[in-house]
Amino acid sequence: MKLHILAVAAHPDDIELACAGTLIKHANKGQAVGILDLTQGELGTRGTPEIRLQEAQDAAKVMGVAVRENLGMADGFFQNDKEHQLKLVEYIRKYRPEIVIANALADRHPDHGKGGRLIADACFLAGLRKVETEHDGKKQEAWRPKRVYHIIQDRFYEPTFIVDISAEHEQKMKAIRAYKSQFHDPNSNEPLTYISQGDFLKHIEARAALLGKRIGATYGEGFISENVPGLPDLDVMVLPEMP
Repeated sequence: MKLHILAVAAHPDDIELACAGTLIKHANKGQAVGILDLTQGELGTRGTPEIRLQEAQDAAKVMGVAVRENLGMADGFFQNDKEHQLKLVEYIRKYRPEIVIANALADRHPDHGKGGRLIADACFLAGLRKVETEHDGKKQEAWRPKRVYHIIQDRFYEPTFIVDISAEHEQKMKAIRAYKSQFHDPNSNEPLTYISQGDFLKHIEARAALLGKRIGATYGEGFISENVPGLPDLDVMVLPEMP
């Protein structure tokens, strides 16, 4: 299956928190969108890897993505090295996305920064013909995504651009809440964590509102591009006027 957008992140729920609205927008346009989770989030304080995997699939259904896979890398301990790069190159070549969305390049959780750089490096390596990989016993052809964009996670960074997700916001929040084991549950007896506090999701909504306001929309999601995006003309940057 060829994908238009492939979102890759270290943990299940990274994508939902940062860019689910954008993925929903493109899936609703009929474009093929997929997600790769590098790890099962097995070091998470709450829940179990099995629960997280099911929650990830539940969230994928809410978002309408075409495919979601988990690469089974070691949560907390994966590295940006040859072994992990080649594994990711295999899946980039498998799905041949035009656009890859990746973790932030630096963040509170060290896996996010490691993941962001690993994903960006693998996207470059995937385009080199002399980097050889196989999938299901067949040699793969080189493929390099046209764009790699990084999400904004816990730490705020000035976005390169902001996507209007006003129409997709409620569906995004539903996808986030599919991770019932991770976020606030007054009936849970599990330990309180940074993301399970009662106001955590309120902060997610507040940031979306702040980013939306900056582009004249109700809600938005910000992205960072290490390379300057090229535009065919100035008109593509003009959003429809708000009623």
